[in-house]
Amino acid sequence: MSFYQQWQQLDWDQLQAQVVNATAEQVAAALARPRKSLADFAALISVAAEPYLPQMMQAAQRLTRQRFGQGVSMYLPLYLTNLCANDCSYCGFSMSNAIKRKILNEQEVLAECEAIARLGYQNLLLVTGEHERKGGIDYFRRMLPLIKPYAPYLMMEVQPLATDEYAELVGMGLDGVMVYQETYHAPSYAAHHLRGKKQDMAWRMDTPDRLGQAGVDKIGLGVLLGLADWRTDSLMLAHHLQYLRKTYWRSRYSLSFPRLRPCTGGISPVSPVSERQLVQLVCAWRLLDPELELSLSTRERPELRDALIPLAITSVSAGSSTQPGGYAQPAKELEQFHISDERPTNAVAQALKQRGLELIWLERGPAVN
Repeated sequence: MSFYQQWQQLDWDQLQAQVVNATAEQVAAALARPRKSLADFAALISVAAEPYLPQMMQAAQRLTRQRFGQGVSMYLPLYLTNLCANDCSYCGFSMSNAIKRKILNEQEVLAECEAIARLGYQNLLLVTGEHERKGGIDYFRRMLPLIKPYAPYLMMEVQPLATDEYAELVGMGLDGVMVYQETYHAPSYAAHHLRGKKQDMAWRMDTPDRLGQAGVDKIGLGVLLGLADWRTDSLMLAHHLQYLRKTYWRSRYSLSFPRLRPCTGGISPVSPVSERQLVQLVCAWRLLDPELELSLSTRERPELRDALIPLAITSVSAGSSTQPGGYAQPAKELEQFHISDERPTNAVAQALKQRGLELIWLERGPAVN
């Protein structure tokens, strides 16, 4: 049984009620338990848990330091193309947006890699719009051999692929894949995915299953916070992660926390997440899963990142560009969304070092048998 089949048996309204009806007594009991259950997680992300945030922050930081030491991995997104065959209401790359389109050729990709190498990064995340014909598996077959020498640890955030295609890319040096469900609320998913293959909710939701079957080292998950009720979406995501950990235990897992950001043709969140609520959510995830890698991008403002990263975050980007060619030849009209932390890499690195953190520029890859 795939997770999509399990998801069909979950009731959104019941999970939402579980969070809404959580009590202070349940929160206190969850904090006291050394191993947290999904019911504990529901309590920790509830409104009832908000007064307990100082205790949650302290516990999350303790668990993070116990498991990960002082290390924080540094990665950088490399946008290869903004071509997209989907029409999604929240994305600047959506096919209905009248923006300039670009797909990097071999020379432009190498120029980006050289510019990134000068910044010190060795962990790269390849990002594209979802365009199977021009930016799909054939394009990746050409580009991965060029990029891999610059990226000992290489990740992708692209359209969902088939199991055999993921396995082929693993053989070419792919280490991790990030795939965000956006929302587990079926009506909201349908309302925001208007055209293209991304309309197929089942195909997208079963992507982590295909990644596990293909032997991908790291599987990255997340929801777009604010697209639907963020608390219920997060609890659904916790069910998904629990299933994946039990089924594909050889893979590692990471989680990202994208909040809706301004973009061309974008929308406003129906369930806004305040900064305080984001801190609560991050800490709740750390308490639920001390082994989970947690990532925070430049979507968030500098002051929040500097305060939140030492608590529970294990992977961050800095000096990011969300446009194809953005490191060698920046062009604002190509960007996917506006970032909030515009500091250069060295400024972010200095801020983290001042908080006692050790920067990791090269992440360990999968063990070789």
